[in-house]
Amino acid sequence: MADEFTIPARFNGPPGSGNGGYSCGLLAAFIDGPARVRLHAPPPLDTPMQLFDTGSGSIEMRDGEVLVGSAAPAPLELEPPTPPSLSQAQEAAGRYPCYVGHNFPTCFVCGPDRPGHDGLELFPGPVHDWSLVACPWQPAADLLDDRGIVRPEFVWAALDCPGYFAAMGDDIRPAVLGELDGELRADVPGSETLVVYAWPMGGEGRKHHAGCAIATVRGAILALSKSTWILLAP
Repeated sequence: MADEFTIPARFNGPPGSGNGGYSCGLLAAFIDGPARVRLHAPPPLDTPMQLFDTGSGSIEMRDGEVLVGSAAPAPLELEPPTPPSLSQAQEAAGRYPCYVGHNFPTCFVCGPDRPGHDGLELFPGPVHDWSLVACPWQPAADLLDDRGIVRPEFVWAALDCPGYFAAMGDDIRPAVLGELDGELRADVPGSETLVVYAWPMGGEGRKHHAGCAIATVRGAILALSKSTWILLAP
């Protein structure tokens, strides 16, 4: 057993379970370099879970006998589009489709019904159309390490929900994160406003895919992800 940890209730996605990106980030911390993290079951909140090294380079997170998540090294082959400008991201956030009628309105990353500055407050909307969504991000002080850098699990969280809105486009439907491939290319500073943007990457059946990136206002890509979203049954 590698470790034991608990996801605090603050870091929820859907009510009663952990935010997918945050949960993936906890697992990815045990992988050296880019990682592919798969969620096999909703991560429980305020519940001690165990991490196991499988011996083959991958990590498993279990709640008793239930396999909740797994992570393994995986190169991320993804060429992101040019980041939108900060002003474009700010304007796009004004077109966020779920200020009202959000499926999970208290989501730690994108929920509009949380107390101010308690979540990441990422509200991506279409830049010009649904081929690119974006929003600004000013990381809060309690997300930073002692160097003023955003902690990796919160970077992974930020790489989560914007991909959902890109994958769904103008047809917002309930879905949950199934898999997140991520690569943290550089430190994400907490001292400046960043641009988070995402784009659709097709889908099949109940699975839909998207890319996401975090960039500085000067256009430097700091982190990337590819997400797979599973539509919930009606």
